[in-house]
Amino acid sequence: MANLNEKIKELLDIDGSLCAAMVDSKNGMLLASAGSGVDIEIAAAGNTDVLRAKLKTINLLGLNDKVSDILITLEKQYHIIKPLHSVEGIFIYLVLDVRNSNLALARRKVSDFESTIQDI
Repeated sequence: MANLNEKIKELLDIDGSLCAAMVDSKNGMLLASAGSGVDIEIAAAGNTDVLRAKLKTINLLGLNDKVSDILITLEKQYHIIKPLHSVEGIFIYLVLDVRNSNLALARRKVSDFESTIQDI
């Protein structure tokens, strides 16, 4: 777990990052987390419901597709939910401060992050 927590801390290097987590979408539990500014345990559990709802909708629509990422924009924060395609049921969750972040770059870095955790 310590190795995974250290790896998640790397996401805090993204400009504007407040906190980050790796979450099990089966139960909403944190596998690793770093940062502050949001109650990450409550956010992880709540955003598990967001991801589940989207997956259910995709299924109901009969779409043969996967969620690449989910972006939630608040007035002061961006929330990025990125399911891992290499590990089913796990997603990366990143919270950014709108004023200090570059959303396009952050989404790219979160997407690239999956390849760096393969050996953990």
